[in-house]
Amino acid sequence: MVHVHAVSSRDAGGAGEGRQMTTHPGRRGSSLGYKRTLATLVLALALAAPDVGRAQGVETPAKQAILLDIQSGTTLFEKNADDLVPPASMSKLMTIYMVFERLKEGTLKLSDTFLVSERAWRMGGSKTFVQVGARVSVEDLLRGIIVQSGNDACIVVAEGLAGSERKFGEEMTARARKLGLTRSVFKNSTGWPEEGHVMSAREIALISQRLIEDFPDYYKMFSEIDFTYNNIKQGNRNPLLYGRHNVDGLKTGHTDASGYGLAASSVREARRLILVVNGLQSMNQRAQETARLLDLGYREFESYALFKKGDTVETADVWLGTERSVPLVIEQDLKVTLFRKARRDLKVSVAYNGPIAAPIAKGAAVARLVVTAPGLKTMEVPLVAGSAVERLGLFGRLNGTLRQVMWGNSG
Repeated sequence: MVHVHAVSSRDAGGAGEGRQMTTHPGRRGSSLGYKRTLATLVLALALAAPDVGRAQGVETPAKQAILLDIQSGTTLFEKNADDLVPPASMSKLMTIYMVFERLKEGTLKLSDTFLVSERAWRMGGSKTFVQVGARVSVEDLLRGIIVQSGNDACIVVAEGLAGSERKFGEEMTARARKLGLTRSVFKNSTGWPEEGHVMSAREIALISQRLIEDFPDYYKMFSEIDFTYNNIKQGNRNPLLYGRHNVDGLKTGHTDASGYGLAASSVREARRLILVVNGLQSMNQRAQETARLLDLGYREFESYALFKKGDTVETADVWLGTERSVPLVIEQDLKVTLFRKARRDLKVSVAYNGPIAAPIAKGAAVARLVVTAPGLKTMEVPLVAGSAVERLGLFGRLNGTLRQVMWGNSG
């Protein structure tokens, strides 16, 4: 039979109200009238499985937007987050990732220098003001890209690493695929308008998260307020770095085709949110709207720790085993982030086809934890056997089968 147990509030961080069990008829199988099923479902993270969570009634003038809670892997809000659009300078996040990765691997050093070509020197838009024929350190080029959004610095990096910007764009696209950016296409290193150069808000958020998590030491550059190169001091273009928003990155973007955009990340009370917006109408609107959406994420949503890795969530009956039951253990920390008003309707239950037939190996996936709440896509997380249970000998199996036939006793 399929057993569904509601988990009590004490067991699930206040998730439920009381305890109950309901059973539903199961299909009979070959093992003494029961079919054993292994649950193999995994908890989906927001970027791997869209629509994990969604705010009710949130509006924004941005054409594309997504707001993520990183610790719980929850999408708090999204709007057209999978539309492929010109990302403008937010695509420089991929350029930066390519450099950070070389630094971490040791195939590149901050002190290494690249030659400035005439093409890089002539590049328009935002500039670091590198000089043609000069050799510029990787460290200065990175700050020129991150702080000043220098298109010229991007081209110097692209030519230095790949020989040409076109080739570097191809390498960016190939690396993006391996990182999970399945739809982004890079034609250049800068985000300069070019047909076919596209990203989605969701994939901009993904590369933002990877920069934060993969390169914590280098990521600190994103919070620098200004950078001086060639005796020209320029301030960071991220407007949220200058207010009380606890923002430590990442990157602005603007072209006529894309409008005004921003990828931002903030940490408050151990919660990190990543916000990506695009298609706003002005710098002022971008500054105000991004601050508003981050505030909303912290104010209207809260994270709830349901279980810790190794917790016994429930016990399940065992069929013809040396033990009458087996503990069901979760193998990962489980948090959810919910709209505060949805908290009262959060439900956590355990489902398994049981009684579970022995022998049972320790660590075998034998059940699943199911989490539901308004505005939350149903989460299903595997539960494993917390201990091994051997099968009874012949006499014990005959005795157990007889008890089942006569009294319905599963042991």
